[in-house]
Amino acid sequence: MMTSELIKKFNETHRYMGRLDARKVVHMVFDSIKFALLNGQKAELRGFGTFSIRKRRARVGRNPHTGASVNIPARSMPFFKAGKLLAQYINSKK
Repeated sequence: MMTSELIKKFNETHRYMGRLDARKVVHMVFDSIKFALLNGQKAELRGFGTFSIRKRRARVGRNPHTGASVNIPARSMPFFKAGKLLAQYINSKK
């Protein structure tokens, strides 16, 4: 699902809001999650999941074409862990 589809769904279920207001709400949620991660916090949406940051250490990789060693620097990566209710919902639909 793309952001525009999420905005459309939100607008369909909240008819009293205009399309631009629905867009602002969806983007506000995403921005809040990003802001929390940038500040080293977790963003937990009960029943859905938790967004957090995982640190990856520096390592040596290989260029698949030439086989040459490539230094890969340390970095932070966003990580999502599905909540129990989301996992149960997904597994019950199979």
